Amino acid sequence: MSDREHFLSGGPNNHPACHRTAKSQVDPQSVENFRRKLKYFFMSPCQKYRARGRKPWKMMLQILKIVIITFQLVSFGLSNEMMVTFKEENIIAFKHLFLKNYQDRNQDYALYTRHEVHDHILYIINRYLQLQNLTVDNHAFERIDDVFTPLSICQDLYRHANVLPANETFDIDPHVETAELHYQLIVLFDCVVICSCLLSLILCTRSVYNGMLLQFEYTTFSSIYLNKRVCWSERMEFINGWYILIIISDTLTIVGSALKICIQSKELTSYDVCSILLGTATMLVWIGVMHYLRFFQKYYILILTLQAALPNVIRFSFCAVMIFLSYCFCGWIVLGPHHENFRSFNMVANCLFSMINGDEIYSTFTKIRDKNDLVWMFSRMYIYTFVPLFTFMILSLFIALITDTYETIKHYQKHGAPLSELQAFIAECKDPPKSGKNIVDEESSTFWCLCAPCVNCT
Repeated sequence: MSDREHFLSGGPNNHPACHRTAKSQVDPQSVENFRRKLKYFFMSPCQKYRARGRKPWKMMLQILKIVIITFQLVSFGLSNEMMVTFKEENIIAFKHLFLKNYQDRNQDYALYTRHEVHDHILYIINRYLQLQNLTVDNHAFERIDDVFTPLSICQDLYRHANVLPANETFDIDPHVETAELHYQLIVLFDCVVICSCLLSLILCTRSVYNGMLLQFEYTTFSSIYLNKRVCWSERMEFINGWYILIIISDTLTIVGSALKICIQSKELTSYDVCSILLGTATMLVWIGVMHYLRFFQKYYILILTLQAALPNVIRFSFCAVMIFLSYCFCGWIVLGPHHENFRSFNMVANCLFSMINGDEIYSTFTKIRDKNDLVWMFSRMYIYTFVPLFTFMILSLFIALITDTYETIKHYQKHGAPLSELQAFIAECKDPPKSGKNIVDEESSTFWCLCAPCVNCT
């Protein structure tokens, strides 16, 4: 009788095995196979390769994504930088062309009388009418039969050109490239990025789905055959948060790349939205690769410390934020009319956060020197209580939480960390990855598995 029949057959009435409650009726070999299946699920890519000879395609794809997504971001960043520079330079040119008596040193350009307003409006109109005679060169829409045609520009560029003014030499590649060919290469590269991220999205989604199926299988197995309930912390061990992070990164990259193609084709101009999507995606994809460092504990200690300290940090931060908001509201109402750094609630929050880190303290004291005595005394009490409270107490306690967790993690790495019931159940399997026992019929399941035969729970 196969493992699947051991779990699914239920006696003469052929009831499913989930109605059994006697622990003695469990087939030991089936339990061992299930334990081996759980152990394989939590193996590293290298261990899975030694166990079943499966190459770590997903890991190699993530490394490839880092390279191409970073290159895409750098390319878009340089393009965005050129766009911003072009915009700023044109704004400066327009100010000099259309604003009367404008100088670069004028930070505030204002008009105060009716005569000045009328005079400047007429000046702008006259300058616009004479624009073709004033500028060195200009572009305009072509007019055919009283219909303006779209403006199109085709650039012919040297493939490589380098000028050295110091020794009056230059190096120019005589081959000429057109801007349309460059655009096609960029779009093709963006399509490659979308395809790679789509493949990564499918693989990571499949892994999360398989983890959920295996979690359901383990929960049912434990409740029926081990007579225990599985806590949520053990259930969450089957849900790999790193894969969820990669899924989010892939989604943002796909949407951002599609938006980038639309921007390159001049259909959209949402540079800010595209920058946020691609920038966040690149940040997440770099962080997501740290998932593979968890198999090397010395390199993974930062993530382990943050993961272990997160609950205490959240509870501590909740109380600290309440005190911080109380100071923000008080400073906004009392000092707002007398201090420019407290003029709005957002400015108050920025100023106080800077003071926690040691900035803005002196300027905050001196800028309110000439105000009335009552406000001056209140400002001193306000700052003298805020700085010691947050800098010396709250910030120090926050650092102490992280430090204590770091020492605990180091102790666990030296002497071993306590195992959860799931980890203890898996640890009973002593078979090394190279034992060959993991090479089994992958279409069969040791328990009530809902996976399709073509989907491997890896």
